[in-house]
Amino acid sequence: MSPNAADTLSFYEDEKNLKKLCDFLRSSEGPPVREAIEMDKRVYYLKGEKLVNFMVEPKKGTKWPKNLPRFKTRQEAIAVCKELCNYQYMHRSVKRGKGDLVISRDRDFDESGIFTWIYEGDKSFSHLMTTLLIMGFLFCVCFPIWPNFLKVFAWYMSVSFLLLIFFLVTFRGLLFLFVWILGYDFWFLPNLFDEQLGFVDSFKPLYSFEKTKEGQLMYRIGIAVAFFSFCWWAITQPSEFDGFVAAQGDFIKDLYAGTLLSDVSQADKENIDKPKMESLEDLLKKLESSDDPEEELLSEDERLEKMMENLMDEEEDLTDEE
Repeated sequence: MSPNAADTLSFYEDEKNLKKLCDFLRSSEGPPVREAIEMDKRVYYLKGEKLVNFMVEPKKGTKWPKNLPRFKTRQEAIAVCKELCNYQYMHRSVKRGKGDLVISRDRDFDESGIFTWIYEGDKSFSHLMTTLLIMGFLFCVCFPIWPNFLKVFAWYMSVSFLLLIFFLVTFRGLLFLFVWILGYDFWFLPNLFDEQLGFVDSFKPLYSFEKTKEGQLMYRIGIAVAFFSFCWWAITQPSEFDGFVAAQGDFIKDLYAGTLLSDVSQADKENIDKPKMESLEDLLKKLESSDDPEEELLSEDERLEKMMENLMDEEEDLTDEE
Protein backbone atom coordinates (compact mmCIF):
# COMPACT_ATOMS: atom_id res chain seq x y z
CA MET A 1 0.00 0.00 0.00
CA SER A 2 1.45 3.39 -1.02
CA PRO A 3 1.93 6.21 1.53
CA ASN A 4 -0.81 8.26 -0.16
CA ALA A 5 -3.26 5.36 0.15
CA ALA A 6 -2.39 4.94 3.82
CA ASP A 7 -2.99 8.66 4.39
CA THR A 8 -6.35 8.45 2.66
CA LEU A 9 -7.52 5.49 4.71
CA SER A 10 -6.27 7.01 7.96
CA PHE A 11 -8.15 10.21 7.10
CA TYR A 12 -11.45 8.34 6.70
CA GLU A 13 -10.93 6.35 9.89
CA ASP A 14 -12.09 9.47 11.74
CA GLU A 15 -15.89 9.32 12.01
CA LYS A 16 -16.23 13.08 11.47
CA ASN A 17 -14.43 12.82 8.14
CA LEU A 18 -16.53 9.81 7.25
CA LYS A 19 -19.68 11.89 7.87
CA LYS A 20 -18.33 14.60 5.58
CA LEU A 21 -17.91 11.96 2.86
CA CYS A 22 -21.48 10.75 3.46
CA ASP A 23 -22.78 14.32 3.20
CA PHE A 24 -21.12 14.58 -0.20
CA LEU A 25 -22.29 11.17 -1.41
CA ARG A 26 -25.88 11.90 -0.31
CA SER A 27 -25.94 15.34 -1.96
CA SER A 28 -27.06 16.14 -5.50
CA GLU A 29 -23.42 15.80 -6.60
CA GLY A 30 -23.27 12.21 -5.39
CA PRO A 31 -23.98 8.99 -7.29
CA PRO A 32 -27.52 8.42 -8.60
CA VAL A 33 -29.80 6.38 -6.35
CA ARG A 34 -33.14 4.63 -6.74
CA GLU A 35 -36.20 4.64 -4.51
CA ALA A 36 -37.74 1.57 -2.94
CA ILE A 37 -39.78 0.42 0.05
CA GLU A 38 -38.06 -1.37 2.91
CA MET A 39 -39.87 -2.19 6.15
CA ASP A 40 -42.79 0.04 5.08
CA LYS A 41 -40.43 3.00 4.69
CA ARG A 42 -39.21 4.81 1.59
CA VAL A 43 -35.45 4.31 1.17
CA TYR A 44 -32.72 5.08 -1.36
CA TYR A 45 -30.37 2.39 -2.61
CA LEU A 46 -27.65 1.76 -5.19
CA LYS A 47 -25.36 -1.03 -6.27
CA GLY A 48 -22.00 -1.38 -4.55
CA GLU A 49 -20.20 -1.40 -7.89
CA LYS A 50 -21.67 1.96 -8.91
CA LEU A 51 -20.72 3.47 -5.56
CA VAL A 52 -17.12 2.30 -5.91
CA ASN A 53 -16.96 3.49 -9.53
CA PHE A 54 -18.17 6.93 -8.48
CA MET A 55 -15.69 7.19 -5.61
CA VAL A 56 -12.77 6.29 -7.89
CA GLU A 57 -13.92 8.09 -11.05
CA PRO A 58 -16.72 10.62 -10.36
CA LYS A 59 -19.04 11.51 -13.18
CA LYS A 60 -18.06 14.38 -15.43
CA GLY A 61 -18.77 17.79 -13.94
CA THR A 62 -18.79 16.56 -10.33
CA LYS A 63 -17.24 19.02 -7.88
CA TRP A 64 -15.34 16.91 -5.39
CA PRO A 65 -14.97 18.68 -2.00
CA LYS A 66 -11.51 20.16 -1.48
CA ASN A 67 -11.41 19.04 2.15
CA LEU A 68 -11.84 15.36 1.18
CA PRO A 69 -8.94 13.37 -0.32
CA ARG A 70 -9.64 11.56 -3.57
CA PHE A 71 -9.50 7.79 -3.97
CA LYS A 72 -6.76 6.50 -6.24
CA THR A 73 -7.64 2.81 -6.38
CA ARG A 74 -10.72 0.63 -6.05
CA GLN A 75 -9.21 -1.05 -2.98
CA GLU A 76 -9.21 2.28 -1.14
CA ALA A 77 -12.82 2.93 -2.05
CA ILE A 78 -13.89 -0.60 -1.03
CA ALA A 79 -12.11 -0.26 2.31
CA VAL A 80 -13.97 3.00 3.05
CA CYS A 81 -17.28 1.45 1.94
CA LYS A 82 -16.71 -1.29 4.50
CA GLU A 83 -16.26 1.40 7.13
CA LEU A 84 -19.58 2.92 6.04
CA CYS A 85 -21.23 -0.44 6.68
CA ASN A 86 -19.47 -0.85 10.03
CA TYR A 87 -20.69 2.54 11.21
CA GLN A 88 -24.16 1.62 9.91
CA TYR A 89 -24.36 4.54 7.53
CA MET A 90 -25.57 2.01 4.98
CA HIS A 91 -26.60 -1.65 5.04
CA ARG A 92 -26.87 -4.43 2.54
CA SER A 93 -30.30 -5.25 1.15
CA VAL A 94 -31.88 -7.89 -1.07
CA LYS A 95 -34.57 -7.32 -3.67
CA ARG A 96 -37.80 -9.13 -2.89
CA GLY A 97 -39.71 -7.64 -5.80
CA LYS A 98 -39.88 -4.57 -7.96
CA GLY A 99 -39.33 -1.59 -5.66
CA ASP A 100 -39.40 -3.84 -2.57
CA LEU A 101 -36.29 -4.49 -0.45
CA VAL A 102 -35.50 -6.48 2.68
CA ILE A 103 -32.44 -6.26 4.92
CA SER A 104 -29.83 -8.87 4.05
CA ARG A 105 -28.32 -11.13 6.69
CA ASP A 106 -24.93 -10.63 5.07
CA ARG A 107 -23.56 -7.32 6.40
CA ASP A 108 -20.22 -7.31 4.51
CA PHE A 109 -19.63 -4.93 1.63
CA ASP A 110 -19.51 -6.48 -1.82
CA GLU A 111 -19.56 -4.71 -5.15
CA SER A 112 -22.20 -7.09 -6.47
CA GLY A 113 -24.62 -6.32 -3.62
CA ILE A 114 -27.31 -3.70 -3.16
CA PHE A 115 -26.82 -1.16 -0.38
CA THR A 116 -29.41 1.09 1.22
CA TRP A 117 -28.54 4.43 2.75
CA ILE A 118 -29.28 4.85 6.45
CA TYR A 119 -27.35 8.08 6.88
CA GLU A 120 -29.64 11.09 6.40
CA GLY A 121 -27.17 13.87 7.18
CA ASP A 122 -27.62 16.80 9.49
CA LYS A 123 -31.28 17.03 10.57
CA SER A 124 -31.04 20.54 12.04
CA PHE A 125 -32.63 22.16 8.99
CA SER A 126 -35.36 19.52 8.87
CA HIS A 127 -36.14 20.04 12.57
CA LEU A 128 -36.20 23.80 12.05
CA MET A 129 -38.65 23.51 9.15
CA THR A 130 -40.85 21.13 11.16
CA THR A 131 -40.92 23.60 14.05
CA LEU A 132 -41.81 26.46 11.70
CA LEU A 133 -44.56 24.32 10.13
CA ILE A 134 -46.10 23.56 13.53
CA MET A 135 -45.87 27.21 14.59
CA GLY A 136 -47.44 28.30 11.30
CA PHE A 137 -50.28 25.82 11.75
CA LEU A 138 -50.97 27.03 15.29
CA PHE A 139 -50.77 30.62 14.07
CA CYS A 140 -53.42 29.96 11.41
CA VAL A 141 -55.66 28.08 13.84
CA CYS A 142 -55.64 31.13 16.14
CA PHE A 143 -56.99 33.34 13.35
CA PRO A 144 -60.19 34.30 15.28
CA ILE A 145 -58.11 35.97 18.01
CA TRP A 146 -55.76 37.80 15.65
CA PRO A 147 -55.66 41.57 16.00
CA ASN A 148 -57.62 43.38 13.34
CA PHE A 149 -54.57 44.75 11.50
CA LEU A 150 -53.22 41.19 11.01
CA LYS A 151 -56.56 40.04 9.64
CA VAL A 152 -56.58 42.94 7.19
CA PHE A 153 -52.97 42.18 6.21
CA ALA A 154 -53.78 38.49 5.62
CA TRP A 155 -56.80 39.46 3.51
CA TYR A 156 -54.76 41.89 1.39
CA MET A 157 -52.00 39.32 0.89
CA SER A 158 -54.51 36.63 -0.14
CA VAL A 159 -56.27 38.94 -2.59
CA SER A 160 -52.95 40.16 -4.04
CA PHE A 161 -51.73 36.59 -4.53
CA LEU A 162 -55.02 35.63 -6.18
CA LEU A 163 -54.85 38.60 -8.57
CA LEU A 164 -51.18 37.87 -9.32
CA ILE A 165 -51.98 34.28 -10.32
CA PHE A 166 -54.96 35.42 -12.39
CA PHE A 167 -53.01 38.08 -14.30
CA LEU A 168 -50.02 35.76 -14.76
CA VAL A 169 -52.21 33.03 -16.27
CA THR A 170 -53.99 35.60 -18.47
CA PHE A 171 -50.69 37.12 -19.61
CA ARG A 172 -49.21 33.70 -20.46
CA GLY A 173 -52.32 32.72 -22.39
CA LEU A 174 -52.53 35.94 -24.41
CA LEU A 175 -48.80 35.94 -25.15
CA PHE A 176 -49.00 32.36 -26.39
CA LEU A 177 -52.06 33.23 -28.49
CA PHE A 178 -50.39 36.21 -30.20
CA VAL A 179 -47.29 34.21 -31.13
CA TRP A 180 -49.28 31.09 -32.02
CA ILE A 181 -51.23 33.06 -34.63
CA LEU A 182 -47.89 33.78 -36.31
CA GLY A 183 -47.03 30.07 -36.46
CA TYR A 184 -44.89 29.54 -33.36
CA ASP A 185 -45.44 28.08 -29.88
CA PHE A 186 -44.08 30.46 -27.24
CA TRP A 187 -44.60 29.79 -23.54
CA PHE A 188 -43.46 32.03 -20.73
CA LEU A 189 -42.48 29.78 -17.79
CA PRO A 190 -43.59 26.57 -19.57
CA ASN A 191 -43.18 24.36 -16.46
CA LEU A 192 -44.98 26.69 -14.06
CA PHE A 193 -47.85 24.27 -13.37
CA ASP A 194 -45.92 21.00 -13.69
CA GLU A 195 -46.78 19.10 -10.48
CA GLN A 196 -43.89 16.65 -10.92
CA LEU A 197 -41.24 19.38 -10.55
CA GLY A 198 -40.03 21.15 -7.45
CA PHE A 199 -40.61 24.81 -6.65
CA VAL A 200 -37.35 26.07 -8.16
CA ASP A 201 -37.50 23.77 -11.20
CA SER A 202 -41.01 25.06 -12.00
CA PHE A 203 -39.44 28.37 -13.04
CA LYS A 204 -36.94 26.72 -15.41
CA PRO A 205 -36.57 27.40 -18.27
CA LEU A 206 -37.75 30.99 -18.48
CA TYR A 207 -39.41 30.43 -21.87
CA SER A 208 -39.79 27.89 -24.66
CA PHE A 209 -39.98 28.74 -28.37
CA GLU A 210 -40.60 26.30 -31.21
CA LYS A 211 -42.39 26.14 -34.53
CA THR A 212 -46.07 25.20 -34.53
CA LYS A 213 -47.01 21.75 -35.81
CA GLU A 214 -48.44 21.51 -39.30
CA GLY A 215 -52.18 21.39 -39.90
CA GLN A 216 -53.16 24.31 -37.64
CA LEU A 217 -53.35 27.06 -40.25
CA MET A 218 -57.16 27.23 -40.36
CA TYR A 219 -57.38 27.35 -36.56
CA ARG A 220 -54.86 30.20 -36.44
CA ILE A 221 -56.80 32.14 -39.06
CA GLY A 222 -60.06 31.65 -37.16
CA ILE A 223 -58.53 32.79 -33.86
CA ALA A 224 -56.94 35.79 -35.59
CA VAL A 225 -60.30 36.85 -37.07
CA ALA A 226 -61.99 36.50 -33.68
CA PHE A 227 -59.27 38.49 -31.93
CA PHE A 228 -59.26 41.36 -34.42
CA SER A 229 -63.07 41.40 -34.35
CA PHE A 230 -62.91 41.91 -30.61
CA CYS A 231 -60.38 44.72 -31.06
CA TRP A 232 -62.67 46.37 -33.62
CA TRP A 233 -65.62 46.12 -31.25
CA ALA A 234 -63.57 47.67 -28.43
CA ILE A 235 -62.62 50.61 -30.66
CA THR A 236 -66.01 51.23 -32.24
CA GLN A 237 -67.99 50.75 -29.01
CA PRO A 238 -65.96 52.76 -26.51
CA SER A 239 -68.84 53.31 -24.12
CA GLU A 240 -69.48 49.58 -23.65
CA PHE A 241 -65.78 48.74 -23.41
CA ASP A 242 -65.15 51.60 -20.98
CA GLY A 243 -68.03 50.31 -18.89
CA PHE A 244 -66.43 46.87 -18.90
CA VAL A 245 -63.08 48.31 -17.77
CA ALA A 246 -64.78 50.40 -15.08
CA ALA A 247 -66.64 47.32 -13.84
CA GLN A 248 -63.36 45.43 -13.52
CA GLY A 249 -61.89 48.31 -11.53
CA ASP A 250 -64.88 48.34 -9.21
CA PHE A 251 -64.60 44.58 -8.86
CA ILE A 252 -60.98 44.84 -7.69
CA LYS A 253 -61.82 47.67 -5.29
CA ASP A 254 -64.68 45.66 -3.78
CA LEU A 255 -62.42 42.63 -3.57
CA TYR A 256 -59.81 44.49 -1.55
CA ALA A 257 -62.46 46.20 0.58
CA GLY A 258 -64.16 42.88 1.34
CA THR A 259 -67.52 44.14 0.07
CA LEU A 260 -67.76 41.98 -3.04
CA LEU A 261 -70.83 40.18 -1.71
CA SER A 262 -73.96 42.14 -0.88
CA ASP A 263 -73.99 43.51 2.67
CA VAL A 264 -76.49 41.83 4.96
CA SER A 265 -76.83 42.99 8.54
CA GLN A 266 -76.14 40.55 11.32
CA ALA A 267 -79.66 41.00 12.62
CA ASP A 268 -81.12 39.91 9.28
CA LYS A 269 -78.88 36.83 9.28
CA GLU A 270 -79.95 35.86 12.78
CA ASN A 271 -83.67 36.44 12.13
CA ILE A 272 -83.75 34.87 8.69
CA ASP A 273 -85.96 31.96 9.88
CA LYS A 274 -88.27 34.08 12.01
CA PRO A 275 -91.66 35.32 10.65
CA LYS A 276 -91.39 38.89 9.47
CA MET A 277 -93.81 41.01 11.54
CA GLU A 278 -93.94 44.77 11.72
CA SER A 279 -92.60 46.45 14.84
CA LEU A 280 -94.76 48.56 17.16
CA GLU A 281 -93.19 51.76 15.84
CA ASP A 282 -93.99 50.78 12.26
CA LEU A 283 -97.58 50.00 13.21
CA LEU A 284 -97.98 53.38 14.97
CA LYS A 285 -96.60 55.21 11.96
CA LYS A 286 -98.90 53.25 9.70
CA LEU A 287 -101.82 54.06 11.95
CA GLU A 288 -100.97 57.76 11.98
CA SER A 289 -100.72 57.87 8.20
CA SER A 290 -104.04 56.08 7.69
CA ASP A 291 -106.59 57.87 5.47
CA ASP A 292 -109.64 56.22 7.08
CA PRO A 293 -111.90 59.12 8.32
CA GLU A 294 -113.44 56.89 10.99
CA GLU A 295 -110.00 56.24 12.59
CA GLU A 296 -109.32 59.96 12.75
CA LEU A 297 -112.38 60.39 15.01
CA LEU A 298 -111.17 57.71 17.44
CA SER A 299 -109.24 58.54 20.57
CA GLU A 300 -105.70 57.30 21.14
CA ASP A 301 -106.86 54.47 23.43
CA GLU A 302 -109.42 53.34 20.89
CA ARG A 303 -106.79 53.39 18.15
CA LEU A 304 -104.45 51.29 20.27
CA GLU A 305 -107.23 48.79 21.01
CA LYS A 306 -108.07 48.52 17.32
CA MET A 307 -104.43 48.01 16.47
CA MET A 308 -104.16 45.14 18.97
CA GLU A 309 -107.22 43.53 17.41
CA ASN A 310 -105.59 43.74 14.00
CA LEU A 311 -102.45 42.11 15.38
CA MET A 312 -104.48 39.27 16.85
CA ASP A 313 -106.23 38.74 13.52
CA GLU A 314 -102.90 38.63 11.67
CA GLU A 315 -101.51 36.11 14.15
CA GLU A 316 -104.56 33.87 13.68
CA ASP A 317 -104.15 34.06 9.93
CA LEU A 318 -100.49 32.97 10.25
CA THR A 319 -101.51 30.07 12.48
CA ASP A 320 -104.17 28.91 10.01
CA GLU A 321 -101.65 29.02 7.16
CA GLU A 322 -99.16 26.82 9.10
